Amino acid sequence: MREFGTPITLDEMETLGLKAISALPDAFREQLGDVVFAVEDFADAETLRDLGIEDPFELSGVYEGHALIERSIEMSGTLPTRIRLFRRPIIDEWAERGDETLEHLVRHVVIHEIGHHFGLSDEDMHALEDLADLED
Repeated sequence: MREFGTPITLDEMETLGLKAISALPDAFREQLGDVVFAVEDFADAETLRDLGIEDPFELSGVYEGHALIERSIEMSGTLPTRIRLFRRPIIDEWAERGDETLEHLVRHVVIHEIGHHFGLSDEDMHALEDLADLED
């Protein structure tokens, strides 16, 4: 478990993200196929603009591609599906929350972005999270 205040590199955060993916049940992990996973400090200006986000600290991760339920053979030759995490916003959110481990927060962001791969909307995922909170 990482102590608060200890700097984390891009590679270390990538390791945490890949660990979260490897912990998924086989049925989910197998459906990820060729999804590319990357960690960057911040989203680029084009991504922020496309999402209508002005403050780069407001975006901790993004799913880029078509959900499994939207894919067709006609999409061959398109860019690969990607999940990108943004290190600095995640670190800031971790510092603000102060009530969870960095590993837990990275896992949360990774699972959220994987949810988009399966066609879940943000609203669907928030509803599932709320149900999980009720069960705790």
